[in-house]
Amino acid sequence: MEAFSFSGKHVLITGAGSGIGRLMALGAARRGASHIVLWDLNPAGIKAVAEEISALGVKASIHKVDVSQRASVIAAASAVIEDIGHLDVLVNNAGIVSGKSFLELEEKDITSTFGVNTLALFWTIQAFLPGMLERDSGRLVSIASAAGIAGSTKLTDYSGSKFAAVGVMEALRAELREAASSVSALTVYPFYINTGMFDGVKSSSPLLRIQNQDVATAKILDAIESPRRELFLPGMVYSVRIFRLLPAAAFDWIADAFGINKAMKNFRGRKK
Repeated sequence: MEAFSFSGKHVLITGAGSGIGRLMALGAARRGASHIVLWDLNPAGIKAVAEEISALGVKASIHKVDVSQRASVIAAASAVIEDIGHLDVLVNNAGIVSGKSFLELEEKDITSTFGVNTLALFWTIQAFLPGMLERDSGRLVSIASAAGIAGSTKLTDYSGSKFAAVGVMEALRAELREAASSVSALTVYPFYINTGMFDGVKSSSPLLRIQNQDVATAKILDAIESPRRELFLPGMVYSVRIFRLLPAAAFDWIADAFGINKAMKNFRGRKK
């Protein structure tokens, strides 16, 4: 795979009304994207981001979309294609976390988490991949999580949804390779990022620090513009793959030693 470039591209970002979704949208605009499509459930948020993008001299359009609902995605995707013709970059960034222990989880917590964090990948990619395959060009990006390769307390629904998202992207990469397609896929595995989504979370390990949102965003944008298929933030997250070669008891001991199971102890989450 060759390096990619935002220059002149049409980019869609879900969950673009705040956090790294907003920062990625602004970053893509600064890197030369010609049109940024902003999806979020918060119209006021994406309207503000669109104004910031317009101030940079780049076109932006907004759509209130519930990415967990296929009908909502299909309707918005049709509007996007009608408006700008095609999509070059799809960034599945929208995500939610309940932060509850297993027995505290209610049905709505579980279905909402999987709806936004996992099912949305199916609905959005199925909506835009056909056009990318027809043009034999495009970049599919999923902001997964380090929780997609290592489980933790108070993250059973979140971690489960991210494990599933990782599997979706891995299998999709396989299909694209088999089809000899130039469409590429990137999966991002960030540790906690200080966007407010995981407000209250603490890390007791100097090797796994809470990630700065501006630094993390720059690295994600760099990865999108590279041939990379995976990005670990920080790089230490990759060691989880190595530790998984150990027996489960040893892996659990290492996870506890790094304080992973204590990180969510004071979780508050983003203020509504």
